[in-house]
This record gives sequence, C-alpha cells and structure tokens, in this order.
Amino acid sequence: MKRVMCIPNYSEGRDLEKVEKIADCFRAKEGLKLVDYQPDKDHNRTVVEVIGDPEAVIKAVIESVKVAKEVIDMSKHSGGHPRMGAVDVVPFIPITECTTEECVEYAKEVGKAIGELDIPVYLYEDAATKPERKNLAKVRKGQYEGFFEKIKEDGWEPDFGPREMNVKSGATAVGARFHLVAFNVNLNTDKVEIADAIAKKVRHIGGGLRFVKAIGLPLEERHQTQVSMNLVNYEKTAIYQAIEMIKSEAARYGVSVYGTELIGMVPLQALVDSAAYYMQIENFRADQIIETLLIEE
Repeated sequence: MKRVMCIPNYSEGRDLEKVEKIADCFRAKEGLKLVDYQPDKDHNRTVVEVIGDPEAVIKAVIESVKVAKEVIDMSKHSGGHPRMGAVDVVPFIPITECTTEECVEYAKEVGKAIGELDIPVYLYEDAATKPERKNLAKVRKGQYEGFFEKIKEDGWEPDFGPREMNVKSGATAVGARFHLVAFNVNLNTDKVEIADAIAKKVRHIGGGLRFVKAIGLPLEERHQTQVSMNLVNYEKTAIYQAIEMIKSEAARYGVSVYGTELIGMVPLQALVDSAAYYMQIENFRADQIIETLLIEE
C-alpha cells in the first residue's frame, strides 16, 4: 500500500476549540489515520501527524487549511516558535511504496491549492524551486512580521499565490523531506540567553552538529528554557549526540538538563541507536525487540 506521512504545523496551541476544529479535518476519514496532534501553549503551535493514502491525505490537508484560514488570525498571534503563517509548514514524507519525488508532486499540488486561497506559498526542502529555499529557516527568516517587506524583494516571490502577504493567514511553506525528528531538551534555568547560546553551539549553521537545527526558547509557565531542535537526518546525527553536546555546553553555565521532549512520531531506529549508546550494547538491532516481530504489514 502506498502511504505518505504529512505533518502540518498550525499557529495555534492555546485555544483548544480552534485546535479541535483543525484536528476534525483528519478524524474518521477513509484512507488516512490521524496519528497524533500536540498543541503547545508556550510555542502557541499545534503539530498534526497523519499517515495514509496520498489522495486522502492531500484532501484532508487542504480542508484543514481552509479551517485554519477561518479560525486563526496571525495579526494577533504571539508565541515562542518561529512562524510566518496560520498554517506554517506542510511537509510530506515518504513511508511505504512512495518516493521523495512523488512527495514533491504532492507538495506542489497542495501548494497550488493553498495559493488559490490567496495565501503565498513557498516550496522548501526537496520541493524547493531555488537553492536558497531548501532550508526552511532561510525561507521563514523575518517571520510573519517581516514578510510584508520580504515578499516584495527580488527573488522572494512565492511559488504559488499572490505576491502580497495575507494579513490574516500569513504565508505557508510546503515541502517534501526525509523523516525529521523534533526533539527538545529542557534546561533548569529561566535565562533564555543561556538556551540560545547553547543552541547556537549545537546547530550546524553555528559550527555544531551536522543535520541539526536548534533555537533557544523560553518555557515561561515552567520557569525553564528549552533547546528546541529538528534533527533532519537521525541516521547521520543521532539523538544521543545532540543530548550529549547540550549537556556539555550547559555545564559551562552551571546548568543541567531537566528533561527532554519528543514531538510527534519517531522512527524506531532513532531510539535503538540511542539505547545502544547509553546501554553500551554492542551490535544492537531493531529486530532484537520482541514487538517488532509482531508487526504485520
């Protein structure tokens, strides 16, 4: 069976009534499964994960964009996570009998549909139409507030939709990519400058770990801070490598790791690699886990 995963991110994590309206677009739909959705008050953001037949997934995503357009007003939005639109990002990920090239086509189909709703759309990662748009951080630089001028700059015309920022809905990035692991490390300090300094050391753009994107964020309700990361290739930079580097950098400031947080789904192998590291198991394999033998395709 051909299956694709889509993980759209919506700029609402505080008004649960609005979150549920968006999640309803994926519930009890033939051909797809709503795997998870996680609203975050600090980030003011909800991450939805859905797997299924590409046609069913595409239809549900477009429906959710229409709902988000109605219920989310970006001109009133605030939150810890970088964002540029009510539907901020829509990545497609190949799962079974599906290729990255096909996911690029799905991204273009959804991007075109969103553009027809008068929302500027930028294709990113493997769907990018320009090298500078491959990196989501570069696309989103300036965020919602800065995009009103950025969209007018040479080279920053959207791939779909109007070359004018949508005041209420902002802009949306749609792409195709390898399975990303969204992994956060919480620190026992409320000084966001420390989390930010550690993030700059850990992320690749700052000379840190390859395939790691990281930012420092406040967790105001918990009086803590967080190094929020996207591990864009867990096979080449493992979760445990990121944790250990953060621990090392945090020690310089007399800070320790309070806990970690996994956002959404994670490939089994990503956890196996970290288990093998911390337990010092030699030649540990995923098929040594009993439950993996019980999975029937």
